[in-house]
Amino acid sequence: MQIAIDGPSGAGKSSVAKAVAAKLGIVYVDTGALYRTVGYYVRERGVKKEDTAGIVACLPHIAIEVRYENGAQHVYLNGEDLGDRIRQPEISMYASAVSAVPAVRAFLLDTQRDIAKKNHVIMDGRDIGTVILPNADVKIFLTASCEARALRRTRELAEKGIKADYADVLREMNERDHNDSHRAVAPAVAAPDAAVLDNSDLTPEQTVEAVLGLIRRKVGNVL
Repeated sequence: MQIAIDGPSGAGKSSVAKAVAAKLGIVYVDTGALYRTVGYYVRERGVKKEDTAGIVACLPHIAIEVRYENGAQHVYLNGEDLGDRIRQPEISMYASAVSAVPAVRAFLLDTQRDIAKKNHVIMDGRDIGTVILPNADVKIFLTASCEARALRRTRELAEKGIKADYADVLREMNERDHNDSHRAVAPAVAAPDAAVLDNSDLTPEQTVEAVLGLIRRKVGNVL
């Protein structure tokens, strides 16, 4: 069983997908963490996010491993679990930049598909239903207004002890939305056969129930 959840940054894809995975007893795959990890390495090497050649040159030095420990996904970069260091706003911008590089997408494609081949999965990202798992059993495009998403992200960072200004987060989110939706390679758009769910006015719990409803309507109680 393959469930794809796509959508813009801050729509709550990861938290919703985690909760749905727990309720269905399937594996949750946070693909955004993979791109954030590449972005983290690129930034640490002092490569500018506009330097495509520099980004590609970093790839041979990156080893990414996905492990599931105590029911949670951990992404290891060259043997190190980076934890919440990949969740900083600057890393979000780097993740958006590296994800537009074809070589990076090819670098991570097999990792994502291999996990889906071996497990019942719910996978979230930008192009899961369009590129990574085009034959997914269920496709959902989760979205919300930019203002709602920026507010959520600001609160989320504050809860993790990361200082962030709402205006800065909103500006960066608008910039990332534009970059992600207009890039030439795998733009962040809804698949033609995806169900679109706007959760601007929904609580996280209500969003989870809405997603579960869409899944059950599509595939019934097969899990």
